[in-house]
Amino acid sequence: MIEEPAFTVSAFLGICNQALETSFSGIVIEGEVASFKVNQGKWVFFDLKDEESSVSCFLPLFKLRTPIQDGMKIRVKALPKVTKWGKFSLTVNQIIPVGEGNIKKSFELLKQKLQKEGLFDPARKRPLPEDLTKIGVISSTSAAGYADFCKIVNARWGGLEIQTCHTQVQGMSAPDQIIRALRYLNERAEVQVIAIIRGGGSADDLACFNDEKLAREIAISKIPVITGIGHEIDESLADLVADLRASTPSNCAEMLSRDRAAERRLVDAKISRASDEIHHHIDTALHNVNNRIQDVNGLMQKHISTIMSNIDNQIISLRREVQSKITRFESELDSKLKIIESMNPDLVLSQGYAILSGKLAVENVVKITTLKQEISAKITNIKERK
Repeated sequence: MIEEPAFTVSAFLGICNQALETSFSGIVIEGEVASFKVNQGKWVFFDLKDEESSVSCFLPLFKLRTPIQDGMKIRVKALPKVTKWGKFSLTVNQIIPVGEGNIKKSFELLKQKLQKEGLFDPARKRPLPEDLTKIGVISSTSAAGYADFCKIVNARWGGLEIQTCHTQVQGMSAPDQIIRALRYLNERAEVQVIAIIRGGGSADDLACFNDEKLAREIAISKIPVITGIGHEIDESLADLVADLRASTPSNCAEMLSRDRAAERRLVDAKISRASDEIHHHIDTALHNVNNRIQDVNGLMQKHISTIMSNIDNQIISLRREVQSKITRFESELDSKLKIIESMNPDLVLSQGYAILSGKLAVENVVKITTLKQEISAKITNIKERK
């Protein structure tokens, strides 16, 4: 009888974990938090349960990017594992709360934490650069919000260069994808502002924008960040930490681009105001002049008449002088034109002369130009004139 090979306990557990990892890599499980605790300020332990079952969960504290409490319903992305003590547990990589109430509770806990650190302080927020020409956009390119954003930007002013980073904007993978996009745009440093946009959705759809790591990445961005997430009533940690918040993707597009029609109206209004001010000053000046003229006596009127007469004489004299200069200039110009005309080769040719060009040597071909012909001729003889 052949004896079955025996495994060591460690080898058996290794095979079990290998099988679990192969079969359940990155599995997502939903349940309620129980027995939550943090050990030594480094490790997080809790149970994930439903009405019938419970499973132990573990993760390092630095990976806990969303605050949780007992009784909260959450969704975890985890790897099942059997510990060396033979206990089955889940090694958690990511957590998101589920349901509007749980999302709000987690949001408030993390909001208080980041607020104490000063991440929402208005003093650290930067204004958007003026005269924008290049903007970076982080969004799902297949989303309606992204299409609305591009349509409005192009319709309002146009000419903006948009560099788009396509990411998921909901679900467990969204925060890390958005973080990578932020780092990419900051490393390339080719845009003047970064817009993170996503259309409306449920609390679960928008929960990814309450990720602590994402909020911190927005806070340290070297390039100013504007968010346009959800509807006007929606608020996320990404909104609070960004340099500027727009109520929707469409509103974000409006804030980043100038309105051509509004700019035209503004220019027209400025021109109208300037015109009104000029006319007002003219009317005021004329009124003052009229008042002063009425106050002067006959002697002043006579003096004014004398001055006006002198001005008229000066104008007549100036006109004569200008006319004389114009006549002299025309005469000089006519003389110069005649000189230029006399130097016109065609005038000489019209009198029967010809122009010979080329090197004067026997057997050389030269060009003879008459008024209407160009003749090539070979030199057969050259002799000096006496």
